Amino acid sequence: MNAGPTAAVPFTFSDRTAGYVVGRRGREVELRTLDGRLVTVHLTDVTYAHRMRNLGEPYQDATGSMDEHLRPGAFLFSYGPVYPEGGELHYQATELIFVTEAGGTPPYERAGWWTSQLGRLASFYRTSQFGTGPVDFADYRTEIRAGGAKTGRHVQETDTISRMVYGMATAYMLTGEEDFLDVAERGSRYLHDHMRFSDPAEDVVYWYHGIDVRGPRESKLFASEFGDDYRAIPAYEQIYALVGLTQTYRLTGDPVIRADIEGTVRLFERYFADRKLGGYFSHIDPVTLSPHSDALGPNRSRKNWNSVGDHAPAYLFNLFLATGEERYRRILEHTFDMIVTHMPDRNSPFVNERFHADWTPDTTWGWQQDRAVVGHNLKIAWNLMRMNATMPKREYLALAERIGATMPDVGRDPQRGGWYDMVQRLPERGRHPFVWHDRKTWWQQEQAILAYLVLAGHTGDQDALLHAREASAFYNSFFLDHDEGGVHFTVLADGLPYLVGDERLKGSHAMSMYHKAELAYLAEVYTRLLVHREPLDLWFRPGAGADFPQRLLRVAPDVLPPGRVELESVRVDGAPHTDFDARSMTVSLPDTGDRSTVRVRLRPVRS
Repeated sequence: MNAGPTAAVPFTFSDRTAGYVVGRRGREVELRTLDGRLVTVHLTDVTYAHRMRNLGEPYQDATGSMDEHLRPGAFLFSYGPVYPEGGELHYQATELIFVTEAGGTPPYERAGWWTSQLGRLASFYRTSQFGTGPVDFADYRTEIRAGGAKTGRHVQETDTISRMVYGMATAYMLTGEEDFLDVAERGSRYLHDHMRFSDPAEDVVYWYHGIDVRGPRESKLFASEFGDDYRAIPAYEQIYALVGLTQTYRLTGDPVIRADIEGTVRLFERYFADRKLGGYFSHIDPVTLSPHSDALGPNRSRKNWNSVGDHAPAYLFNLFLATGEERYRRILEHTFDMIVTHMPDRNSPFVNERFHADWTPDTTWGWQQDRAVVGHNLKIAWNLMRMNATMPKREYLALAERIGATMPDVGRDPQRGGWYDMVQRLPERGRHPFVWHDRKTWWQQEQAILAYLVLAGHTGDQDALLHAREASAFYNSFFLDHDEGGVHFTVLADGLPYLVGDERLKGSHAMSMYHKAELAYLAEVYTRLLVHREPLDLWFRPGAGADFPQRLLRVAPDVLPPGRVELESVRVDGAPHTDFDARSMTVSLPDTGDRSTVRVRLRPVRS
């Protein structure tokens, strides 16, 4: 028997809204989204609320105090079903996450937020790799599951070890925790002993892709094992081999580390550099060391963002900070001159990222095609500002500010918050379509936070500071794994974790400690010293034979705008030390014959 027509079940979906409270009428809360639209969110009798929290902090329920939090100006995230009805969207709130109260300081701008987060991350990776006992890098594994357990993969990749070393060295710099420095130094020594190949005839150092530790003897993997770079030596692998070594050298002055860094820089200048047209080639042949070998296939005679630009944040800035040597500043200058000369595109808000030898854009290479990686554009912006601080050029500032002004409209999610991954570089039907998905990765959030935080710190731009705060809110609300530790690789557009394939891992070819630690360190530095104008303590651990030029320990936290920050005080092994220069932020190391613990306090220069 036919029961007759029934009402169709309306199409619904669940989604998140990021916004500022404008007003409230009973159970209806009006929010202003990040792009200025007004959205009404409907509360129900089962709506629950909590405050955003840092790693290691307990759940902070706010359900019973929602009325106190839902005041004009408060920033929050709402999540729940969305009902498309009559051409409009009706938002129902199941969950509210309160980030700030009206007019309040975001919790991630309070002194120590990022330091605490980095300490928790360092503890997670230390325990995952080595347990709580002695550190032996023979036990290191590239892949780490979500909860910290290792997978069965036996290859130790050079880059991921170096990235972990960076994270541990940086954690020591912010916390003074000796165990983190121990991991960094043991990792640096392991890289030297197991992953390094020194060619005395050419006076250069290469780094193996990794080693396979199955069986009684380790098997060296010279060329890359990955599809994009298979059987080639990619520049980015050599670059990231230095990221942890350079940060550790910055703390210790270890002459062995310095020699390895110098040998690798000679490798770049001798075999990757294009002496005719500038920049660095992306790959060289492992036999001939030529970037023009036919064996390189689609990587023959190519340049890309990574091979040209990644030198700067990965090791060059930190090498310059540690030594003050002009030759490194000149390499940095060349790198950024190539970026501002060849990468901008008048027809797109995004830079070109891949090039032929003559700098003609390559829009047909592999997965990249004519597509934009949002994070690469943002990374260019904050590193241009650092370069502009030490060598001002109008081209550097202009491109950084152009990227900062244009990226929110094409790379940010104005409804939910957070920043996207990959989009088409040229618009179609008035927008830049997603390439594969609208998910968000952890490292691209880092680039957004730092792009706008560094812009705000250097220029005082309040719009940039707002973008930095909103990006920080999304990252701290949805990427921190409060259940198992660490940071999620990817979340869906609405912030829910995406735990599929390699993206469920906490350690992989793509993820170690580098981006998370770099974010925590620089966010603490810029927020404390330049945004809120508060002092900051850092730790260093130079040895008796520290290989620093003029025996000067350089403690500038980053390449900051000149005259904005100075060194207030120094303690060596707990005792006051007065032999330092406040403005140059250098410490004359005492000739004690012993290793020293140096704690410095930096402060904003008083107006």
